[in-house]
Amino acid sequence: MAEGLSHRTFRLQPRPGDLIRGDVRTPAPGPDGRPEAAVVVVHGFKGFKDWAFFPWVAERLATAGFAAVSFNFSRNGVGEDLGTFGELDRFARNTYSLEREELALVLEAASTGTLLGYRPGRIGLLGHSRGGAQAILAAATMPEVASLVTWASVATLDRWSEDEKRAWRADGRLWVENQRTGQRMPLDLTLLEDLEHNQGSLDVVAAARRVRVPWLVVHGAADATVDPSDGRVLQAAGPRARLHVVEAAGHTFEARHPFEQVPPQLSEAVDATLAHFARSLRS
Repeated sequence: MAEGLSHRTFRLQPRPGDLIRGDVRTPAPGPDGRPEAAVVVVHGFKGFKDWAFFPWVAERLATAGFAAVSFNFSRNGVGEDLGTFGELDRFARNTYSLEREELALVLEAASTGTLLGYRPGRIGLLGHSRGGAQAILAAATMPEVASLVTWASVATLDRWSEDEKRAWRADGRLWVENQRTGQRMPLDLTLLEDLEHNQGSLDVVAAARRVRVPWLVVHGAADATVDPSDGRVLQAAGPRARLHVVEAAGHTFEARHPFEQVPPQLSEAVDATLAHFARSLRS
């Protein structure tokens, strides 16, 4: 923890049996009092709030004068120990719509003062990868969101071929590999059914067209996981979106887990993000 910052944890229960675990980092109260703005950080697929750069990014946000809220979706596969995918049964039963509900719950708790102990004047969203898509969906529909930054965001949640979908339906489960841990991680058919039954509410590009707040689209030029063309699509769709391309940067801006050093590509992404929030969230 950086010097001069406060850190506390929180828990929210979105539904019986599920638990959102989160962190709030804030700067020490100064002459101006409490931070006037908060930023909610949203992890992506096979991500979690304590993965690699997320704690460091939250500290950078707090050091810059924002209240930083980060959290784990209840079915992201990471449980009480916070560092391993020990709840693959929950991971299998996750859906996009459940994540939408949970992000809305966190935003509500942040905006009403439940998480911070006071009502912040403005709230920003920072989402990475699939978390970027969730942040876009939220920014398009929730008036609490005053500013948006997406890192390496997908432009569509439909990421599978028709052959993969046929096999998924036949088996009732799709397996994806976590290259970092070597785990085979299951996805139940409920995820695909959710995508197909809620195409309108889960249409990321359509939502991007409705985002009226200042939006910074950050994407690595060498992203092999989510092609940089996704960033260009989102920037073109967003009425107030600007694109910032980080050269020689992959999907995680060259950061690795465990987090041992800050790559220059990640520093560039964070600096651009802080400048954007400073312009759009402060009076």
